[in-house]
Amino acid sequence: MAAEIVNPRTDADSTDRADSADGADRADGMSGTDDAFPIDPVFALHRGGKMEVTSTVPVRDADDLSLAYTPGVAEVCTAIANKPELVHDYTWKSQVVAVVTDGTAVLGLGDIGPEASLPVMEGKAILFKQFGGVDAVPIALACTGVDEIVETVVRLAPSFGGVNLEDISAPRCFEIERKLQERLDIPVFHDDQHGTAVVTLAALRNSCTLTGRTLGDLRAVISGAGAAGVAIAKILVEAGIGDVAVTDRKGIVHAGRDDLNPVKRELASYTNKAGLTGPLEAALDGADVFIGVSGGTVPESAVATMARGAFVFAMANPTPEIHPDVAHKYAAVVATGRSDFPNQINNVLAFPGIFAGALQVRASAITEGMKIAAAEALAAVVADELSPQCVIPSPFDPRVAPAVTAAVAAAARAEGVARR
Repeated sequence: MAAEIVNPRTDADSTDRADSADGADRADGMSGTDDAFPIDPVFALHRGGKMEVTSTVPVRDADDLSLAYTPGVAEVCTAIANKPELVHDYTWKSQVVAVVTDGTAVLGLGDIGPEASLPVMEGKAILFKQFGGVDAVPIALACTGVDEIVETVVRLAPSFGGVNLEDISAPRCFEIERKLQERLDIPVFHDDQHGTAVVTLAALRNSCTLTGRTLGDLRAVISGAGAAGVAIAKILVEAGIGDVAVTDRKGIVHAGRDDLNPVKRELASYTNKAGLTGPLEAALDGADVFIGVSGGTVPESAVATMARGAFVFAMANPTPEIHPDVAHKYAAVVATGRSDFPNQINNVLAFPGIFAGALQVRASAITEGMKIAAAEALAAVVADELSPQCVIPSPFDPRVAPAVTAAVAAAARAEGVARR
């Protein structure tokens, strides 16, 4: 079976569902009788959901039924019971990812709960299919405890080839991912962390190439010590950045602070080699790179103190920490998280290809080496087209997913986590 993208405006079955409702329901764009919402194409598109499950084999007659279900299916079940690895060949396990959330950190909406998170999880699932050819199933959990989530996902895992953790608040997300990686032999990947980190590294590599620098030449400042900020810092250090300082609401994260949680204490151990202290503005003075994953607004006066030819990646949505009009006064390259400005840092450039590559070789994990390989492949897609307005491909560039998939699969083999 396969999860397919459904557009309610064009899909015949969805149209039938919409037409079965009364005129008042259709007029407000909702599936119920609530008329509090005006006519809105967003609600029209989401009506009935954005995906469905379809069969990949025909069931037209008794012969088809006997092969697809009983009695024929018993032969396959027995074979798998005797040789469990056959599950990858004779079920959809090795082609499907669980998209798991508890609804506590949904986009810019915060803790809105599992039901309200489902439109986002459906969206994630169709992006997996559209951009990576990977089937995905949204799973919204009615629990928030670390051990509850871990135990639930472990029990669901036999049905899936990988787990994509999504929109789980920090710092719980770090512990949940770590515990699942320890207990499962399939890829577990928190996209809010690592997808953002991979795309950021790719854009930064190309910005360096464009301006004749290397990562080792750079001192970066990351605004935000949540899931994305921590992961970006880690991958930049792994990739060889000169130095990186991370800031939270109380200023620069450094080993001398006594208010750090375990995640930030570890972060302080491998960042901020310069030993900076104080607020964000102090860190920006002379910095080569600003990476924003926190929201808020950075004063223009602080941006003006950055090194000449700096890079500004202000990725908060919908309002970047530094508006591009301001950033362009001081920076050689400007990127945001928005699609209406050049150089969009968008996770969809990473996670479909990363999972496609991992599933292709039945990887037992997604390693740091696989993430760096994904970033390098992503950067290479536009290596011959670099300009200040193009340091990262468009999500709709058809070269992206194949390049990332191939690089991740090769890295998995090189790192010894591939099983085929």
